[in-house]
Amino acid sequence: MAERPEPSIYSIAAHRGFADALVAGLAPRYREPDFGLARLTLLLPSSRARRTVSEAFIRHAGESGESGLLMPRMAIIGDLDLDETLGPLLDPLGASDIPPAIDPQRRLFRLAQLIGEELGEKAPGGAGLLRLARDAASTMDRLLVEGVGPEELVGDQVLDLFGSLASHWQDSLRLFATVQAKWLAELDALGMLDQAARRNRLFDHAAASWRREPPATPVIAAGVTSAAPSLANLLRVIAHMPRGAVILPDFDLTIDQATWDELGRAGAAPEPGGTPFAKDDAFTHPQYHLKLLLNRMAIRREEVQPWHRKGMTAAPPERSHAIGSLFLPPEASKNWIDLPAEKRRLSGVRLMTTANPEEEAQAIALLVREAVEEPEQRVAVVTPDRGLARRVVHHLERWNIVADDSAGRPLSSTAAGRLLLLLAEVMAEDAAPVPLMALLGHPLVRGNMERGTWLRQLRRVERELRGPRMTGGLEPVSKIVAKLSKNYPKVAEWLAQVETGVTPLLDLPDELPLADLLDALVLAGEALCGEVLWAREDGRSLAQFVEDMRANAREVNFTLARKEAPVALRDAMEQVAVRPPYGGHARVQVLGLLESRMNRADLVICGGLNEGSWPPRGSVDSLLAPPLLRALGVPAGDFRLGLSAHDLAGALGAPQVVLSRAERDESGPTIPSRFLLRVEALLGSLAENHRERRMVQLARAMGRAKPMEPHPRPAPVPTAEQRDVDISATALDRLLGDPYQFYAQKILQLSDLDTLDAEPGPLWQGNAAHLILQRWHEARESDPCAPLAPIMDSVLDEEGADPVTRGLWQPRLEAALRWIEEQVDGAPERKVLAVEKKGAMIYDNVRVHGRADRIDKLPNGGLAIVDYKTGSPPSAAMVEQGFALQLGILGLITERGGFDGLAGDPESYEYWSLGKAKGENAHGFGYIEVPLKVGNKRSGVPPEEFLPLTAAKLSEAIARFVKGSDPFTARENPDYPAYDTYDQLMRLDEWIATQDGEGAA
Repeated sequence: MAERPEPSIYSIAAHRGFADALVAGLAPRYREPDFGLARLTLLLPSSRARRTVSEAFIRHAGESGESGLLMPRMAIIGDLDLDETLGPLLDPLGASDIPPAIDPQRRLFRLAQLIGEELGEKAPGGAGLLRLARDAASTMDRLLVEGVGPEELVGDQVLDLFGSLASHWQDSLRLFATVQAKWLAELDALGMLDQAARRNRLFDHAAASWRREPPATPVIAAGVTSAAPSLANLLRVIAHMPRGAVILPDFDLTIDQATWDELGRAGAAPEPGGTPFAKDDAFTHPQYHLKLLLNRMAIRREEVQPWHRKGMTAAPPERSHAIGSLFLPPEASKNWIDLPAEKRRLSGVRLMTTANPEEEAQAIALLVREAVEEPEQRVAVVTPDRGLARRVVHHLERWNIVADDSAGRPLSSTAAGRLLLLLAEVMAEDAAPVPLMALLGHPLVRGNMERGTWLRQLRRVERELRGPRMTGGLEPVSKIVAKLSKNYPKVAEWLAQVETGVTPLLDLPDELPLADLLDALVLAGEALCGEVLWAREDGRSLAQFVEDMRANAREVNFTLARKEAPVALRDAMEQVAVRPPYGGHARVQVLGLLESRMNRADLVICGGLNEGSWPPRGSVDSLLAPPLLRALGVPAGDFRLGLSAHDLAGALGAPQVVLSRAERDESGPTIPSRFLLRVEALLGSLAENHRERRMVQLARAMGRAKPMEPHPRPAPVPTAEQRDVDISATALDRLLGDPYQFYAQKILQLSDLDTLDAEPGPLWQGNAAHLILQRWHEARESDPCAPLAPIMDSVLDEEGADPVTRGLWQPRLEAALRWIEEQVDGAPERKVLAVEKKGAMIYDNVRVHGRADRIDKLPNGGLAIVDYKTGSPPSAAMVEQGFALQLGILGLITERGGFDGLAGDPESYEYWSLGKAKGENAHGFGYIEVPLKVGNKRSGVPPEEFLPLTAAKLSEAIARFVKGSDPFTARENPDYPAYDTYDQLMRLDEWIATQDGEGAA
């Protein structure tokens, strides 16, 4: 049967609504008695488009009052580079001689191995190899889709360019060409093809078959915009078949010849042997990929006919004129000045600018909420920003509007996917506290316990685990559980279940087959979660992901290091989208750009119109240089920007459109989308009339709280019973300088919690140093020559000092401890009487207590009170101001016999600092500071006045706060060097600025 001389090719204008207009034209033309549309075959670009067209058929049937419907057969011929389903329904067309396609996952693992062999010692770890393999696979597919064979990589066009490329591009080309050659040889031996190659053969086979003998039933290709050569050839055959047709979406039939020429070559080389793409081609124009498709179909744009049917959600025809004017190329856009009003009309289009993404999501949700109040009104929120989409979905739940994000979420951000990643992190980091507690607190984890019981045991253990990291593995947790199990028996049962799930992961070798690693992760997940791990849509996606990865990794024996597992799995999961099941609001859709194609609603809200989001950032192939790709006849990476422009052009065809953006995001100020700037430029002075302000104001009003009176400075007044507390030697300063801190710590009994896996800070360092010195002094009682260094190593081992602490702090600590050792050995007439000695006294009927780091007996029989400091000790000036009276309190306790077994008068008060030595001739670490007016000091308190001053301050504190009724005022003394532990509790920032000098920090 001969081909039809004139092609049957149509364009549905943006304002008509593609899917509904398509169905409105197909139904009356191809319906047959008794068979309906069942004999019609529709070739669609994606599974999402099939769903959209199916819904359009259902709407059409409902509108026409039909009681039943036989829909056409729908085949998918998507674009591989857009991650669409590729032609499986073309297989039954007699293509049995075409080899099967290899699994992409298996190809990925084998490419990683080949790249590793090629790079040798320069090869990155397993996760890095998989990333390189993913880039190589993407580049291979891109070349295959464009019909570029491996032999062309060593052709004259490439060789002529090779010398002008930068060295890294040359190395990358060598690596890619070598790996591709090895891979294709292996594929040939296996008798298989890459998916892209098989797809091309399917299209070529179908084209040849239909050219020889066109189908007796109609075949329509609708909405296909991919310009792959094999697919373009198939579309050409369909367009020329007697009962075939090609229907393009949003092709601009009004574009003039000068503008059409300005788009560039678009695959048409100016002379034989020339490059089909030029550097200045308008790749980002929404019509560029359609011009490329027509050129490859060998069809003139004048042969494209308008589709005269329209959908139920059609906009005024003038909208398509405005869209065509909106996206004019740079030179042609100069004509905006002379554009008549009918070609720039954008009535029904509103521009909405918000302060941040949260406000944008709230305003969009309000627009949706208002629209669904209208009967049968359909709303679509279109955005490439999945974070914005999730925010909109959550805000709509406020009004019980369930709107599913049909673009889905990456598997790595779902509950089931996150659990697998946490298991991998626990395995890679040897059960470090942060990933371990995150894993055990995961919503799916409960072992064999009731969820509440599980969490209670977890919180008890987590409270004790806080602080600097101890030894690796579960040993720290086991020690905590042994201590807690006396009072909480359930915690031992909890630990047993944790060990069942986690211990096998920690026993794995450093490197092992990926299939075995996945087996271990799955067993651990099931031990901790049970079958609930696989229960929901994300669990089912995870199960499929694990099965595919495990089977293909075992097929090629791919190995992976334990520490590489979290990154490798996360990268792989990012490629898997988990979409929610059906069940959302029937008239509300939240769509990504792919999902929005061919879709239409009465109100379309385009969100996230900022550069980097819509359009996305321009991409550069990581393995092949742009000039090389152009020479091979492959479109540049900016080609995808044109597709996002086409998506916006399609969305602009809706009756009502809102274009939305936020002025800031989490990284700072944003840049408006170039598409949005074009809309504003086209509107000119009329842009202000198109602003959507009402919903922005409502969104702000919803989050605006009533003005609050300035918060007063906290000054709690506890009862006499609550004031009846003891005072420690270190608490007197706090009581006089910032009474609120004493109140929060001693009366409310609130303390600052360490973080998990905390950095070893000054407190930890001080405790470790005190413990070392205590054990050293105790050891000297039996062995006067006991060395400090072994004791230091032992304590740091017990405290779980990490390598960074040992490398940076331990040498300084060792030097300071050696100085202390020299000082003690160099004064044999001074005898150490007590170390870490606790003492107490009753002062004005209040118990006052403290701990002396060291008490020495001086040659004259008096006592010296020594306090060790890892940092700078208090100065004499601070003591004079009435602060830093810790040594004075210890002196009063000593004077009153509060230290059992010690007798004598305190005569010397010393701080022994382990910090950097001071003085002109000082070197190394360690020095002694006396916080009194001694020697050449011009400020401070004389030694004989130290204890009377301390007693007076202690009496004052007791009289005012313990026995008296004074309020515990926050920051009462502005000169007190307060800690910030309780600043948030006292709401410091809310009142400190209102203080007029008195009490201001």
